[in-house]
Amino acid sequence: MVTSSTVAFIGLGHMGGPMAANLVKAGHRVLGFDLVPGLLAAAATAGVEPAGSAVGAVTEADVVITMLPAGRHVLALYREQGVLAAARPGTLFVDCSTIDVADARAAHTAVAEAGHRSLDAPVSGGVVGAEAGTLTFMAGGGAEEFAAAGPLLDAMGRKAVHCGTAGAGQAAKICNNMILAVSMIGVSEAFVLAESLGLDHQALYDVASTASGQCWALTVNCPVPGPVPTSPANRDYQPGFAAPLMAKDLGLAAAALRAGGVAAPLGLKAAELYAEFAAGDGAGLDFSAIVRTLRPGATGPEGGAHESGTPA
Repeated sequence: MVTSSTVAFIGLGHMGGPMAANLVKAGHRVLGFDLVPGLLAAAATAGVEPAGSAVGAVTEADVVITMLPAGRHVLALYREQGVLAAARPGTLFVDCSTIDVADARAAHTAVAEAGHRSLDAPVSGGVVGAEAGTLTFMAGGGAEEFAAAGPLLDAMGRKAVHCGTAGAGQAAKICNNMILAVSMIGVSEAFVLAESLGLDHQALYDVASTASGQCWALTVNCPVPGPVPTSPANRDYQPGFAAPLMAKDLGLAAAALRAGGVAAPLGLKAAELYAEFAAGDGAGLDFSAIVRTLRPGATGPEGGAHESGTPA
């Protein structure tokens, strides 16, 4: 039987809120905090105990989980906002945010210097995975810390992989999402080519989904309506994984590529395309809506006549 823990969960947005709720369902006590009152109130309806501040949340916690927008927010929380100083000695800090590898390593150092333990454990699976408890965690840090976090990761996800030492989880995350972005662009280009050749969306899907073109971007998050009824394309591209989040992750990947002198022309081009898309029409859309930018002369929110799945 898994022993319940007292968890401080800081950052209760689209991902953090359902993750915290799944911890409550698993029998853990969860003290939550978010700067947005509405998010804190929503988490409370799922059994999360609202805290008046981040410091107030961590003082009773065995484990502190953070899900924040960027590395600067994590480091500010740990240092300037006094969370590390307020936590009990030996508290396990698990950061599930997607941040720069260098920031993740700096966070590990700050935690260790304060007498605590840490993991960087970004996630894959999007909002749907957070709600269903089917996320994949990519963890960086010590083996003992990974084992200690195991019951909590199991409550929030389907799989957790210990990727290596400090920062390795973040490294795995940006590599994985670079693969995803490049494959989504490739799948989208194939559908646009099929349209120009008079090939129906369903026909292309039926072939590629069982042939060498098979990939997650096609079979789970298909960028055109019809073939995969649960994909965002069938609900006007309401985000499962929003384009700005993909652009953010690719920006981290691009920075790492340039810093390491790694030749990755497709990864860098994907970062460029998603940055432009997220700054414009894709700001509130799923990342699969990138297909709209690839159609010659496509206009309007429906992306032109091809969106129905009938070749024009």
